Amino acid sequence: MTTATAHSTRAAWILILAASAIMMITMGARLTSGLFLSPINTATGLGVASISFVMAVAQLMWGVAQPVFGAVADKYGPGKVIALGGVMLAAGTAATPFVDSQWALLLTMGILSAAGAGAGSFSILIGATAGRLPPERRAFASGFINAGGSFGQFVFAPLMHAIIAGAGWIVAMLTMAAATLLTIPLAWPLRGKRAAPPPITNTTAAPATPAPTITLGAQLRQALRERSYLCLHLGFFTCGFHIAFLVTHLPGEVALCSLPASVSATSLALIGLFNIAGSLSAGMLASRYRMKSLLVWIYASRVVIIAIYLLAPKTAWTFYLFAGALGFTWLATVPPTAGLVGKLFGVRYLATLFGLTLLSHQIGGFFGAWLGGLAVVRTGDYSWMWYADMALAALAALVNLPIRESKIVRTPAMAPAGS
Repeated sequence: MTTATAHSTRAAWILILAASAIMMITMGARLTSGLFLSPINTATGLGVASISFVMAVAQLMWGVAQPVFGAVADKYGPGKVIALGGVMLAAGTAATPFVDSQWALLLTMGILSAAGAGAGSFSILIGATAGRLPPERRAFASGFINAGGSFGQFVFAPLMHAIIAGAGWIVAMLTMAAATLLTIPLAWPLRGKRAAPPPITNTTAAPATPAPTITLGAQLRQALRERSYLCLHLGFFTCGFHIAFLVTHLPGEVALCSLPASVSATSLALIGLFNIAGSLSAGMLASRYRMKSLLVWIYASRVVIIAIYLLAPKTAWTFYLFAGALGFTWLATVPPTAGLVGKLFGVRYLATLFGLTLLSHQIGGFFGAWLGGLAVVRTGDYSWMWYADMALAALAALVNLPIRESKIVRTPAMAPAGS
């Protein structure tokens, strides 16, 4: 290995590890929010439906923030965006224990914290690293960064449960706020504008990266006319519905089954642990197999997993096995989805374009979190939500079938003469 190659490899790992650590913190904060639903309800008396609505807005705001911050990161560089997000996430989380109305909770937890987490999440981090890595490393990097978010869930879920049980939910939330400030120094390796992406070698395929003259507006118009891109949005909507429902209401489902709160904390941790394997596997498989096929199998497997859960007796081990199986598919959709967006449009505006798919993901998340609260208040359980989950997962599997993965979208300026 030459000195230049060793330096390049070391620099790549610094980028990937920094992005993965940031994801660990921001996703750890997001994916353990359901543990605070009951304590906040007890402290404020706002009601499960009202707090679920706040958490639903947080899901939506996290999605809205990503294409917005992604566009800023594409123009000015991701480092400042991530640092700003860390401040917003810490401020919103620290302020949440001191509010007692739905509107104030909406401001702190639903808007400020969620937008801050969005500034240090998938689209910004994957976009920042993709533009600095050669094409053959991008799918693996996406999977590794995604696994960082899962590790955050694995670490923070039992930690927050232990602090809530021992010192109270206010101390737990303030501890989380302090931890989120670590994203600021971790943003240092990602400072500055992205360098030009490395050229593609050993291939006869036309380059996927748009011409330097293409504007963001032109790229967006082009993307929104591409059927495959719209199919990715529809599939990701289902993924968001499913994840937000479980993150918000799995503790409630456990309580309805007369099991202790530790079961929900352990289940959330297991989801994160198994998704590390799922994310890394998806990242590696996306380099070898058709990415749309991976998405079809991931979504279809969720139908089977939920059906088995509904038929099984509701014991602690049922939840643990369900969490492990589901965790393997939890965010494994991210590497192939991000990979397909990059394959269709290149990496110039990847943070923005992938951020828009995450917006669709979080629109689904809004309905998953909100309707889950309405369902349990009006019917007394989550049965209809599980049925909706199964139907949407089956639909998502079908929607990904017509994606034309080999197609590289071109602007007129990119098309070769005479084509």
